[in-house]
Amino acid sequence: MRAALQKGDGYAGTSTGPRIDNAADWLELATMPLPEIAEGQVLVRVRRAAVNPSDLHFIKGEYGQPRVAGQPAGFEGCGDVMTGPMAGQRVAFVTTGAWAEYAVVDAATCIPLHPAISDNDGTGQIVNPLTARAMMGMARDAGDAVIITAAASQLGKLMIALGRDMGVKTIATVRRDADLGADVTLNINAPDFQTQAKAALSELKPRMMLDAVCDQTSETLFCMMPNRACWVSYGKLSDKAPNLTQMGQMIFMGKRIEGFWLTQWFRDTAPADQMAAIQDVQTRFADARWATDVSAELQLEQVVNGLADATKIPDGKVIIVMA
Repeated sequence: MRAALQKGDGYAGTSTGPRIDNAADWLELATMPLPEIAEGQVLVRVRRAAVNPSDLHFIKGEYGQPRVAGQPAGFEGCGDVMTGPMAGQRVAFVTTGAWAEYAVVDAATCIPLHPAISDNDGTGQIVNPLTARAMMGMARDAGDAVIITAAASQLGKLMIALGRDMGVKTIATVRRDADLGADVTLNINAPDFQTQAKAALSELKPRMMLDAVCDQTSETLFCMMPNRACWVSYGKLSDKAPNLTQMGQMIFMGKRIEGFWLTQWFRDTAPADQMAAIQDVQTRFADARWATDVSAELQLEQVVNGLADATKIPDGKVIIVMA
């Protein structure tokens, strides 16, 4: 099979963010034997694979699990099960090695796809949608409003749509003007950003910030939030670490900073609750309340030369097409 293989091994010890200038620094296209499957696993013929920020962190050695040189990159995709009782089913999956023509997947984690769900929507069915649903559930439990940073991203758009359904008011931050359907949209590059932010936060009093950027602007917003506010970091789009300028807010205002990782959510969440979340996600894609905005499609053989430019296209997901 053909695959986009990782060049690096282990952790890099760097923190440069999910951006690449040349994918050839991290990946090479190669032909390798079909992977062998163990008990409880299935072989999936991959149709399409997603490119998420976590994938870019991973190939650079900046993610929460180590790379293995010579093994395929990529975490998420959709395809057809080739082995076992599920053979013939089109499924969404997460694994390590989705950027290949075939992937080994734990059978228990394969999600059969509703016929109304397209391959593109199926490809992005797990990482972003389940993260959105889990975190917006946290936001609903925390209060009536939430801040969503990097809101023009695919994940940000899903969370804004969920906010409308859940009755949670959304304060969206963006880098350029955009109408995303949020209750308030704040352009962080606008000259009156801080004035507008103070007014919005004073009125809506969000007690949670769902943050994919984690830069100094995030810290500024956190300091504007009310008592018992929680800053939830689930990504690191910025390559600069924020300075915490008002540590007393943690002591006297009961504020806190914590992280969210979907892998940990799966470990901590009861199977019945996981299934309910998965079913809700599928229903939203099947009835077109949610859709995947695709910014670029790359054939597998285009990944090494084309991935860097494709990931610079804003406000959409890059999809790798296997055939």
